[in-house]
Amino acid sequence: MITKLMVQPSFWVESGIKISQVRNLNLFKFTDELQSRLDELAEKNKNGLLNSEEEAGLTGILELDRIFTLINARIIAES
Repeated sequence: MITKLMVQPSFWVESGIKISQVRNLNLFKFTDELQSRLDELAEKNKNGLLNSEEEAGLTGILELDRIFTLINARIIAES
């Protein structure tokens, strides 16, 4: 079993999350800064250029993205 390190998704709660209104629903989104960081890390990952700290950050952001996808899907389904 390979253990993967990640920055805890809660790390970005104060600075990386916004709530946006989409079709009268309040959905969780990344701030522009966190979205840019995700894009940057994803590009570096694609090119095999991530160091271990960046890989941990990317893993945490992707986990937060999965959480938001599930929460937003539930919000949309219940509307």
